Amino acid sequence: MVSIEVLRILVGLALTVFSLYFLVIHCIMSLHFGGRWFCIPKARDQAWDLQDRLLIRLRLLCLRLSMKLRIRNRTYMKTVTIYTDGACSGNPGPGGWGAILMYGPHKREISGGQANTTNNRMELTAVISALELLKEPCQVELWSDSKYVIDALEKGWAKGWRARGWVKSDKKPALNPDLWERLLDLCDTHTVRTHWVKGHAENEFNNRCDELAVAESQKYK
Repeated sequence: MVSIEVLRILVGLALTVFSLYFLVIHCIMSLHFGGRWFCIPKARDQAWDLQDRLLIRLRLLCLRLSMKLRIRNRTYMKTVTIYTDGACSGNPGPGGWGAILMYGPHKREISGGQANTTNNRMELTAVISALELLKEPCQVELWSDSKYVIDALEKGWAKGWRARGWVKSDKKPALNPDLWERLLDLCDTHTVRTHWVKGHAENEFNNRCDELAVAESQKYK
């Protein structure tokens, strides 16, 4: 994207020089062939009009180039699969979270907890912690058994809460705005596709995340 900005500046400078050249030549020709000085403002207006039209074409060209670069960069993004889960005893109470990140043959497990929290905060923290480990924009396949997280992202509820100043459609305050703010910012960086998975069932990665989350919550009992 930096190269496009540099290109825009260089072309803008070139257009300015060209416009001044056009203005000077028009004035010289007017004087040489017996024109009067009122031709100079006319030449100036024509020069600026030409520059405006060329700048509009330049902006459209830069926009097309930007879109092509975004599509190309997205094509070569790494695809990372993430499983997350949260647990809480008492809700609120001692809680924990766990996540598994997988990229090709690589797999990493992470976990953490808090002494006094809620289940939903642990679910959100698991997703945030996993995404924050990514060092570059990625295609993310996010799996979670939390309807709270999946529906709010997939159905656009969280973006709506933020747009309304963290107020839900029923005029009640949206919970956990601090965590949602961080998560939505991360979703703007990465291309995240959400998937709901049934908890405590046959998915080995979801079950492992649950084990990590429960183990972390027990540290605070």
